[in-house]
Amino acid sequence: MITIAMAEDHQMLIDGIKSFFEYDDEINIIGTVNNGEELVKLVSLKQPKLVITDIRMPKMDGIEATKIIKQKHPEIKVLAMTMFDQPNAIKQMLDAGATGYILKNSGVKMLSKAIISVANGETFFDPNVAFNFMNSYVDENVTVGKSEKVVLSNREKEILQLIAKGKTSKQISEELFIAKTTVDTHRKNMIRKLNLNGVNELMKYAIDKKYNF
Repeated sequence: MITIAMAEDHQMLIDGIKSFFEYDDEINIIGTVNNGEELVKLVSLKQPKLVITDIRMPKMDGIEATKIIKQKHPEIKVLAMTMFDQPNAIKQMLDAGATGYILKNSGVKMLSKAIISVANGETFFDPNVAFNFMNSYVDENVTVGKSEKVVLSNREKEILQLIAKGKTSKQISEELFIAKTTVDTHRKNMIRKLNLNGVNELMKYAIDKKYNF
């Protein structure tokens, strides 16, 4: 069972999402609040597996709330659900510790998919966001730091492109007809090559570089 704490300042949206998942066998919303301050308290009290949070909220925004939650409860996953599709907002949430980002207009079926992906340790990136700003060309030679140059293989570039579009390892494996474990190995190799700290930074890297080949 995926237990969820949710913060959203529009109560109608909360009510709609709770209604959709009311009889779901896999997803259970165990608490809802309308601002970041109350979210931090709720998470400490309920210890959910996953947090869904808006970005812009009264008293404390979702970015600051996510930072506090991840500092106190690093095992809890965070999924951002917002109307903001600007790259800066996405980067701020990823910096804070979120591993998923979905737009409110994507619908509850997409939300369900995002919840399951993030709860299972995958990253989830709304494809409607990816297509908005990931359209520029990046050379296959990627500069890391001031002087170190890293060359990604064709397969790594292919996987990084799909990561940038919000694909999970399972989805990538199905699209490229390779094993999921192979995708996970490529992820680890890219994290090592690029001197990154985990899957969050790998996604941020794809976003920062607008990795779309």
